[in-house]
Amino acid sequence: MKKILTFLAVFGMLTAGVTTTAYAQADATSDQGEMDQAENEGQDAQADSASFEEEEEAAVMQEEPEVDASDDSSAAVETERSFHQQVKDTFIDGGVGFMSLVLVCLILGLALCIERIIYLNMATTNKAKLLKNVEDALSSGGVEAAKDVCRNTRGPIASIFYQGLERYDEGIDVVEKSVVSYGGVQMGLLEKGLSWISLFIALAPMLGFMGTVIGMISAFDAIAAENNISPGIVAGGIKIALITTVSGLIVAIILQIFYNYIVSKVDGIVNDMEDASISLIDMLIRYRTVQK
Repeated sequence: MKKILTFLAVFGMLTAGVTTTAYAQADATSDQGEMDQAENEGQDAQADSASFEEEEEAAVMQEEPEVDASDDSSAAVETERSFHQQVKDTFIDGGVGFMSLVLVCLILGLALCIERIIYLNMATTNKAKLLKNVEDALSSGGVEAAKDVCRNTRGPIASIFYQGLERYDEGIDVVEKSVVSYGGVQMGLLEKGLSWISLFIALAPMLGFMGTVIGMISAFDAIAAENNISPGIVAGGIKIALITTVSGLIVAIILQIFYNYIVSKVDGIVNDMEDASISLIDMLIRYRTVQK
């Protein structure tokens, strides 16, 4: 009897232990499931927030080009302003006195160049057309008709023709001398102002070199005053020297280009004048022969 009771007690204890272990495992499994579910929910929330952030970044990326375009335009405006400001600062750094003289040379030289170019373009005449009109007028209406054609035509060639026709009655030799003499007058009118342009071409670099010398003197004076050769002291005077030199050379180059163009234009008109004068003399000789 005692053995049976002992066996039942041991069996009961084992059953209680197994049940407790099963409940504990079940509780652990339930807790693990809840933890996995919570972890899954956290991952889903992270995925949702990541997708939301990606959508936000895509929207920002679509709006960024407009911001970049406005930034580029503002940067261009700032660059343009800084360029003008840099030119102004460079002009001031070069020394207002000498830089103003160089600027005056540029303004006056360009004014003379523009005036000469306009005058020479107005003085250019269609030589072949004028010769034909004068010859037709001589054939149909005589010397007076030819003088009317020359009077109504603009340019030095027409003026030379008119002076030659005015002295037709005095002989061909007198006409030739008159044409040559008045051709020299017209050449002087064409070359008017070129000496002043040459002066400004030579004067601008001279002023620049003078600024260079004065800048170097200022640098050595600063070194003597400070009793110290430092890059900052020397750089100031050298900067002034280089700015004035470059400015003078730039002005001279610009005016030299215009000057050469004007000279070539004058040479072309003078050649046309000489050629047309010879043609006029030949034309008058033929006309006199026909009249005789």
